[in-house]
Amino acid sequence: MEIISKVKNIPVTPKTEWQVIETENKPHMKVFTNYVVPLSLIPAVAAFIGYGLVGYSVFGVHFSNVGWGIRQAIVQYAAILCGTYITALIINTLSDSFGVKKDFGRAFSLVAYTYTPMFVAGMFYILPALWWLASLAGLYSLYLLYIGLQAIMKVPADKQSSYCIISLIITVTVFGVLSLILTTILLRGTYLRF
Repeated sequence: MEIISKVKNIPVTPKTEWQVIETENKPHMKVFTNYVVPLSLIPAVAAFIGYGLVGYSVFGVHFSNVGWGIRQAIVQYAAILCGTYITALIINTLSDSFGVKKDFGRAFSLVAYTYTPMFVAGMFYILPALWWLASLAGLYSLYLLYIGLQAIMKVPADKQSSYCIISLIITVTVFGVLSLILTTILLRGTYLRF
């Protein structure tokens, strides 16, 4: 299956895989429905299991609640799906400033495949105490973004570093803000209902 080979190859051999992705030039909806949507389920289902069934401890008090797990799953899923689109839109909008031709499909592929380590590491949400391992995978995703900018967006070498830094800031900010907004909306008032 193509999805399995991408999940394996992007983290293991990113330079080679970015070249393959560049030649494919798939429409963004195909990447979204065949790659982002199914892989986004990994952190969402893991968050449901971890927070809703396994639970977590705070200062020696154990919490688990199915409603809390459902909310965590929604936050994870929605943040990834919306974040992929928003980040790709912003990276594509900024492309003119860095001497790159605008191409939303390429920007979307860049962002979607960059999230691969975060999708896979989302399984650590099964044990909420290991959430930080998913964050480490996010750091590796930032490295993949740096490599992918040249291969996918064709950034001139003299502008790659600045475009990458701006893109990194955008990626982290968009995901963080979306998570915060969704958490505030969906999880408000649930802390006292355990």
